[in-house]
Amino acid sequence: MSVLQGSGPHTTMQKFAFLFLTCVALPRVTNAQSVFAHFMAQNSYSYAESDWTNDMTTAQNIGIDGFALNIAANDYEVDRIVDAYAAAEALGFKLFYSFDMSYTWQQSDMIKIVANHSSSPSTFLWNNNILVSTYSGESYGEDFWASFKSALQSQGINIKLAPAFTTYRDPSGAASLVSTFPSIDGFFNWWSWPADVDANLTTATDLAYQAAVSSLSGPYIMSVSPWQFKNLDGAGDWVEYSDTLWNYRWQQAVNDVKPDIVEIVTWNDYGESHYIGDINPNVYLGTQAPLYVDGFTHAAWRDVAQYYISWFKTGSAPTITKDEVVFWYRAWPKAVNCSTGSLPRNAAYPEDAVFALAMLKDTATITLAIGSNTVTFTAGAGVTMGSVPFPSEDSQIPYIAISRDGTTVVDIHGSMYVNQSGCTYYNFNPFVGSISE
Repeated sequence: MSVLQGSGPHTTMQKFAFLFLTCVALPRVTNAQSVFAHFMAQNSYSYAESDWTNDMTTAQNIGIDGFALNIAANDYEVDRIVDAYAAAEALGFKLFYSFDMSYTWQQSDMIKIVANHSSSPSTFLWNNNILVSTYSGESYGEDFWASFKSALQSQGINIKLAPAFTTYRDPSGAASLVSTFPSIDGFFNWWSWPADVDANLTTATDLAYQAAVSSLSGPYIMSVSPWQFKNLDGAGDWVEYSDTLWNYRWQQAVNDVKPDIVEIVTWNDYGESHYIGDINPNVYLGTQAPLYVDGFTHAAWRDVAQYYISWFKTGSAPTITKDEVVFWYRAWPKAVNCSTGSLPRNAAYPEDAVFALAMLKDTATITLAIGSNTVTFTAGAGVTMGSVPFPSEDSQIPYIAISRDGTTVVDIHGSMYVNQSGCTYYNFNPFVGSISE
């Protein structure tokens, strides 16, 4: 995960709402397939309760059940989470902690944080126990996690621990996970991007670790993410091959892995470019991240998520009632020279193209055009991917159209130009838009 720092607070990689007004309620017990979004609590410094309400309502509207709160320190985040719980309780929204163990934690602080809202009706339970997760944390050792659980249990608070021990990525390591950490109850596979390779991510890691914890009492949590690009730390910056990731990773979740929980990475990690929430203007992004985040909206990716969330929860592809194409593209080709920032690791991997995901109620023709390049393809009812390469001409804007029986149903131009020159900061973060009836 990324860390944004400056004169302000630090931040990191960033269909229906039901109102439950209750005075006394117990947390809901659930083992049904659920979808959460990883939420960077570090980005909540300037949040009021209304900001939480807006984010949660937006998430609920596409079928997300709750937020996994990535918390990095016993600081302002703890205070903001009080507002988060107030908003969540009013909406019937769920929350659980994902402790960011890449920071230094005192176990006593973690215990207190879990205890603070342990009786809230918005605290997410798994098998009658509070779900707790992490980002990293294996370096703390088994004794730390065993005593963390027992200390909470001594207070009458039982948890299910499903951490994201990030060094456990190689499928061959799955066999040793449970024997090395017998205190864990489940596992969260953080890795939702290819590992510095010019190839699609496979499900090998998912299936290995899912099998490793299948006999335990906690959930297997699978991460699903749309993108990965960071340009904050000079030589430490990277882009992963993500051109069609948002479609095929969901396909892996609904068809192949079928995990207990899908965790979308992320709702608001702006620094690593995989946010699907709206860009909150109140969030301090430091000095570098705005150079590749501002104006690069990802809101339309939520339409794709809504389709697959329904599929994940019901076990079958939902019927599409409205034609829509969600499209995304970078504003600069990968070979462009930029005046500032750093050329990220793996910069050669992304394809210079406009990508389009058609979600159609019936067969139609999709036209993708930019500059002198035009691609036309037939898409049937359901979901189909297509793309058109960037042109050689400078300052061009994409055109997308849906037509049926020779008649244009709807068409649109993108909102951002693709330029061949004049780049002031290396940016592999895509603009995401949509067209619909």
